[in-house]
Amino acid sequence: MKKIIIFIFCIFALSTNTMAKETTFNKELFDKAQLEGKVVVVSSWIKYCSSCASQMKVLNKIKNEFANIEYFAFDVRNKEIAELFDVQYQTTLLIFKNNKEVYRSIGETTKDLIYEAINSSI
Repeated sequence: MKKIIIFIFCIFALSTNTMAKETTFNKELFDKAQLEGKVVVVSSWIKYCSSCASQMKVLNKIKNEFANIEYFAFDVRNKEIAELFDVQYQTTLLIFKNNKEVYRSIGETTKDLIYEAINSSI
């Protein structure tokens, strides 16, 4: 019985993480944000990745706290977007400023380090 309850809990936990993930990247909006001088944050995810969900929670908070930041996310299995940014792994975080990539990390989920990377890019 204990194993069944743990299994059910895991299924619900995984499905909660996957529900929040969606591809929001749009090339035209990405280019427009850069032309407007915004700092652009792009993250990659994959369906059942718990570190992706953790990173996205931090990034969703950040986009509400910083006015001049545009945030996009994409499924790393989308080859067109992945190739555009040379991203091969989920939980890749990219930051762009003045039409240049100024930061890249893989697997970073620590709130303080993500905030530090964004603050140093503003």
